[in-house]
Amino acid sequence: MLAERLEDYAGRVEVLVLALPRGGVPVAYEVASTLGAPLDVFLVRKLGLPGQPELAMGAIATGGVQVRNTRLVEALEIRQEVIERVAAAEGEELARRERLYRDERPPPEIRGRTVILDDDGPATGTSMRAALVALRRHEPERVLVGVPIAAPATCDAFRAEVDEIVCAVTPEPFLAVGYWYDDFSPTSDEEVRELLERAMREYAENR
Repeated sequence: MLAERLEDYAGRVEVLVLALPRGGVPVAYEVASTLGAPLDVFLVRKLGLPGQPELAMGAIATGGVQVRNTRLVEALEIRQEVIERVAAAEGEELARRERLYRDERPPPEIRGRTVILDDDGPATGTSMRAALVALRRHEPERVLVGVPIAAPATCDAFRAEVDEIVCAVTPEPFLAVGYWYDDFSPTSDEEVRELLERAMREYAENR
């Protein structure tokens, strides 16, 4: 459904599809395959509150970018050392995934391109915002966010932050991302690697 909403970008040489691993990779694979565009990953790690890992204090992204959920940090009076400790651990995991998913491949060239950044669906939006801050440093021509599912308010909130946002479905009440998937089981590292390799083969063959 998301790929169909993005069909105006099919066949454009400047388009690059980037996925937020892991859950965004199966989504982005379908988009890249439909558009005939190259696929790669852009890594982001949520900074979960100790004891409540689903509660995001912020996020880190490729390139050393850190975004904080200032409202939450101030409301819960979270100490700086707690954030730094979690950020260090997540930084190690981010670097591990970078090596695992890319092997020896260099990151894609982003400058001057139209980037479609895909995820399986933003919950708080913190990870997506960290990715957008990091992406802007690479000077893309245009940045789009594409997600299959999002709360209407979340989708609206991103309109001022990107050139375009495409949310395939915006149900109300939203409840949770996983509620709208028949299968929301975790995406494995092996599946990420397999989909990236398949996308590279298909793109090379189509060219």
